[in-house]
Amino acid sequence: ASSGSYFFEGDDVTDKSEEGLAELRNIKIGFVFQAFNLLSRTRVIDNVVLPLIYANVPKAEQYVRAKEVLEKVGLTHRINHYSNQLSGGEKQRVALARALINNPRVIFADEPTGNLDSKSGQAIMELLQELNEQGRTIILVTHETFAAESAKRVIKLTDGVVVDDSLVTNRKITKRDGYSK
Repeated sequence: ASSGSYFFEGDDVTDKSEEGLAELRNIKIGFVFQAFNLLSRTRVIDNVVLPLIYANVPKAEQYVRAKEVLEKVGLTHRINHYSNQLSGGEKQRVALARALINNPRVIFADEPTGNLDSKSGQAIMELLQELNEQGRTIILVTHETFAAESAKRVIKLTDGVVVDDSLVTNRKITKRDGYSK
């Protein structure tokens, strides 16, 4: 489309400035990347608070919120470790904690299991599914069947064209105890 308006959570963002769009992305959308995008010689907690620094949240509140989201992803024991001391699964959980720090309703996850072993990938999918059950929208890009099977809806693209858009009727519900049903 070459014309029209785009609304995000009831707010017309069509004509927002680059700065306004950056603020919207920082505060209302969480991002998780295949390559983690962590600062390698920076402590876990400092990687997690980055979005809060850009949002001008007071430092004391930054660390309280970071500890809360690190607890959600099971990494409080690694809070003062440097990200280059973590496994791939731990790095992705730090990235997920960073995506959650501003309590976004939407999370974009680009191949979040692509660089992980199967056990770590399963743990990340369990966390994403749990967040979805809590009311967050998860937009997940994946080539992995097991990841797509946990979705409520799958949109398949070929060469940038939608070739299938369907609700998943046999969704694999994953529980944090590691068992699927």
